[in-house]
Amino acid sequence: MSKKETWRTRLYWEIVGGFLVEEFNATKLDRAAGIARRLIDGVIISGEEFGSQIGGTRDIKGKHIVAIQTKGTRLSMGLMGQALFSRDLLENHNPRSVESVAICASGDSVLEEIANKHDIKIVIIPDGYQNNEKLITELRRELT
Repeated sequence: MSKKETWRTRLYWEIVGGFLVEEFNATKLDRAAGIARRLIDGVIISGEEFGSQIGGTRDIKGKHIVAIQTKGTRLSMGLMGQALFSRDLLENHNPRSVESVAICASGDSVLEEIANKHDIKIVIIPDGYQNNEKLITELRRELT
């Protein structure tokens, strides 16, 4: 994740709680089988003690999880595709449920409508929210 993405992912996690795995490794690299490594910006395991790790994987079998894909730009079809496919990749790990969240700096009403049809939650966190307690408090009210 980039500097414009990491703080947004962490801010969302700090609001919703749970255990965050940044850069969750959803697939195992196997060049012979033609399988590339697929990293998900963040996976939150709901209901677990507040904590985090960077990289790797974690047992999510039978757990409620949130798959997060983040961009520090306007909502795009690319980000929506990542959010959609992240959910599918994580279902291979047999969680109880997967909520898919796309975090971005600004929205797009047409794409937000399409995301809604595919059960992708769009969370808009503009640049001005970084280190701004007043705006973070407003976001916290919206999300909880």
